[in-house]
Amino acid sequence: MPLQRRLPKRGFKSPSLKYNAEISLTDLERLGADEVDLVALKQAGLVREIAKVVKVIKSGELKRKVSLKGIGATAGAKAAIEAAGGSIVAEA
Repeated sequence: MPLQRRLPKRGFKSPSLKYNAEISLTDLERLGADEVDLVALKQAGLVREIAKVVKVIKSGELKRKVSLKGIGATAGAKAAIEAAGGSIVAEA
């Protein structure tokens, strides 16, 4: 029998998964900053130091105006941020 059939099956885990992070709207509310970028999130301890990509998810409420720079957001989170008077700026 060939070797690949004798070995147990192994799953797939993306090696780039450890560089992704997500934060909620509640975390943005507690942060208290008007302009939020990746460096501010790392200094506050909301994301790990090795994170390269951050995405905001819609979990909780946002009542303050927040400007995101270089941070992605889900469709629901984007609508909540813009409804509070904030904006999302994508860095090139």
